[in-house]
Amino acid sequence: MDGLAPDDPGWIGNYRLLGRLGEGGMGRVYLARSDRGRTVAVKVVQEQLARRPDFRRRFAQEVKAAQRVGGEWTAPVLDADTEAATPWVATGYVAGPSLAEVVDKQYGPLPPNSVRTLGLGLVRALQAIHAAGLVHRDLKPSNVLVTIDGPRVIDFGIARALDPALQSSPTGSR
Repeated sequence: MDGLAPDDPGWIGNYRLLGRLGEGGMGRVYLARSDRGRTVAVKVVQEQLARRPDFRRRFAQEVKAAQRVGGEWTAPVLDADTEAATPWVATGYVAGPSLAEVVDKQYGPLPPNSVRTLGLGLVRALQAIHAAGLVHRDLKPSNVLVTIDGPRVIDFGIARALDPALQSSPTGSR
């Protein structure tokens, strides 16, 4: 985790920011604390993306998709404001490195027993995601967090509903 930069806000919604967890093409993710003391991850959309109606619509869909999946195998959505000047979503903070960090930077290839355990956890995660009527579409090592309780799948940025009636594509194209 990195400290906050001078241009970072101190608060987003009811969440006091503690530090930066990461940054990507969509925006920044902060470690924060709720007014009740819960540690959360707050994803904030980049300002230039927030000005695009099509992106705002997709971000709102991501939040809705993530809300449909229980928190046992994912980071549960706790709060969001997709209509804010700078849209954001708060999820439960999942303590643990990504699978990419574990393999690429920390330990190298996992032993066979760990791979089997990881695979079983990912199967359960995907079953929960599919039971919510979603396909993740971006399952990769950086979107799998390794925790003491097993893997957690994160980042539903390009999830797609399995039921066409749940999709809201204005042009009908995919």
